[in-house]
Amino acid sequence: MALPTERPATWFVTGTSRGLGLELVEQLLERGDGVAATTRSRERLLAALGDRVDTSRLLPLTVDLRDEAAVRRAVLRTTERFGGLDCVVNNAGYGFLAAVEETSDREVRDLLDVQIVGVWNVLRATLPVLREQRGGHIVNVSSVLGLTAVAGWALYCAGKFALEGLSEALAAEVADFGVNVTIVEPGYFRTEFLTQDSIALPTGTTAHYPAIREMTATHLQLQGSQLGDPVKGAAAIIGRVVAGDGPLRQLLGSDAHSYATAKVAALGANLDATALSAPATDFPV
Repeated sequence: MALPTERPATWFVTGTSRGLGLELVEQLLERGDGVAATTRSRERLLAALGDRVDTSRLLPLTVDLRDEAAVRRAVLRTTERFGGLDCVVNNAGYGFLAAVEETSDREVRDLLDVQIVGVWNVLRATLPVLREQRGGHIVNVSSVLGLTAVAGWALYCAGKFALEGLSEALAAEVADFGVNVTIVEPGYFRTEFLTQDSIALPTGTTAHYPAIREMTATHLQLQGSQLGDPVKGAAAIIGRVVAGDGPLRQLLGSDAHSYATAKVAALGANLDATALSAPATDFPV
């Protein structure tokens, strides 16, 4: 289902104080749409927007996405303010760089609480609205690291792989209600994602993974030279929703496409290598 043409659309966007989320909010407000923007810091969001855009159709919401009741209240405030809901963008999340062995129980739970539990809370709160009106669009911002895994990114990949599976199943569940689902898979974008203020590092490390320490240092030095333009990235996401059709996955960036293509090739080779051995565990026909 494409966005309505007879009135401004209403968007519910999470993770909006920086990066793609912030750029989405700015472009949506420039379109004249209504935007409920959740963030951990309402003041940071407003300061980031400044006076560059008319914020009269902005509903800034400080929400802990891990709190189901708080998410439900935020969605209710959105529908009360704008009279409906057309598109939900699950964008909140953060990176984490460490070896599996170095990742604490608390760090695992904290990241998955945001990237999976938080998304699930948003979906439970918004799906009844979209289902009852027989239309809408859900955008789950994953990563190319939701398709392929890299050493040192295990926890982040685990969250994004889970989001991919959730999104695929969700797309099949809500198709009959006229609700579209898009999985956005960005590569490296020139946002604050790779800054020390944004990316999380383990509370403790060992001397056994020097390659991951080197990779971490290299990634922090990438800041400001990433290929992806967040202005173009946000515009592409909006364009996909406005069009109302397209494939389930939206890859953003030539680097993302290269990583994904290599994963498909490796998976194909793996399948070919097990084509004869896989049936060996079947019961005889």
